[in-house]
Amino acid sequence: MALISYAAPGSVAHGRVLFGAGLVLLPWFAYLAGALPPADAAAWVALDALEAAALLTAGRRLLRRDARYRAPAAAAAVLLLADACVDVATSPSGPALVVAVVMAVVAELPLAGLCAVLAGRPTRRFDRRGVRVRRPGGRCAGTSPR
Repeated sequence: MALISYAAPGSVAHGRVLFGAGLVLLPWFAYLAGALPPADAAAWVALDALEAAALLTAGRRLLRRDARYRAPAAAAAVLLLADACVDVATSPSGPALVVAVVMAVVAELPLAGLCAVLAGRPTRRFDRRGVRVRRPGGRCAGTSPR
């Protein structure tokens, strides 16, 4: 009996990227808590904690070839986009603004794009070897008759 998986075979690499990004955010909390005033730190740490939770969850589910990665990937995309926009909008001009723009362009927006693509990817059924599983009637799993 083959174990059925709903994530595409190439998803392991994407899972590693998302899980790694979530892990990178963990030490970032300590930096934010120490570098920002307490009221600002609380807001940014909360936002980044939600991002980390979504990225870690989506990444782990992709690594396990679990079809339930789409919702946390969508949440991560929205949170990362909001983080980039608010960070750029609230940064004072000068070096802080340059850092915010660079972080948005290099890290947050590409990662948000990857999460959005993953969240919108169609469902296909694969077994552990990455072979597409067909239903007994000949139709592929997840397709509707035309």
